[in-house]
Parts: sequence; C-alpha cells; structure tokens
Amino acid sequence: MPINVQAAIKDNGDNATSPNVLESCTFCHASNENGFKIAYEDDSFVAFEDRKPASTFHFLVIPKGHIESVRSLRKADVILVKDMENIGNVILGSLDVPLPMRRMGFHIPPFNSVSHLHLHVQGLPYLASSRAAKYPVRHGSGENSKGLTWFVEVKQAIQILERGKRVGVLPC
Repeated sequence: MPINVQAAIKDNGDNATSPNVLESCTFCHASNENGFKIAYEDDSFVAFEDRKPASTFHFLVIPKGHIESVRSLRKADVILVKDMENIGNVILGSLDVPLPMRRMGFHIPPFNSVSHLHLHVQGLPYLASSRAAKYPVRHGSGENSKGLTWFVEVKQAIQILERGKRVGVLPC
C-alpha cells in the first residue's frame, strides 16, 4: 500500500511531452496508472516501491526528467542528488526507520537494470543475504570516497561529485 509523505501530490499530466522524457523509458512514465506504487511525487521527482524489494522497505526515487545514470552526473548535479536523498529520508522517516537502518545508493552501469537515474532507498534489514549482495558498499582510501564496487552510497556519490570527479565502478 503506497504511503503519502506529502499532503498534496501534484501531477501535471504532461510528462510525455517534456523534452527530457524518453518514450522508450519505463521510468519516464512512472505513475499509478502504469502499475507503479507511488509513495511520493512533486514537480521534479517521483518515488515508488521497488517491484522486487531487497529489504523490509525498498523504494526508488527518480527525477522526472530523464537522466541516464549516476555516471552522467557532474558537480552541478550535487543539489539534485541531495534532493533525492532528502526525499528518501522523508519516506523512511514516515515509516519510523531509524537512521542506522537506512541505506541509500545507486547501481553503477553496466550493473544497473534500468537506464534512468534511480536512488535505491532501503529500510533494512535485507530480506535475504543474496539480495544484500546486490548492494555492496566499499569505502575508499586516500582521496577516494569509494572502493571497487558496482554500488555507490548516496553520501559517497555526493562527496565524489563535490570534488568534481565522476562516479564509476573503479575507486573514485
């Protein structure tokens, strides 16, 4: 059952005509009518339940405009990522998920299933160790915020972008 974390959900209904929306992208058309269980929506973002949850609570936060992936982001996109993180925290907070039981991050291509930027917002624990294995966190050393892994936590992504670097699978 979807949760409403915002008093009034705005739907302008014309995302399909937006220049930043791809006709072939499933996430560009995320709506209740298209089978998504929407938990949050505003003019810029949509959050919905993951169809194959890995954890007790598992949502995806996406920008309404099409952005290919976390690899596409630059320093100027730090605000966008912070906004996505804030939405994730609002959702998990409304479910009383304590801070230590929250995990948020992005899969790094080619290890992602949908080519539309999406932040995994998880309220732990994981449902199975096999599902947890899809979200490995590796901390970096020296100047690197993250180590060798196909998943980057949102805080790591923000640090990387703030330094003017790009997120990738290799340490960065």
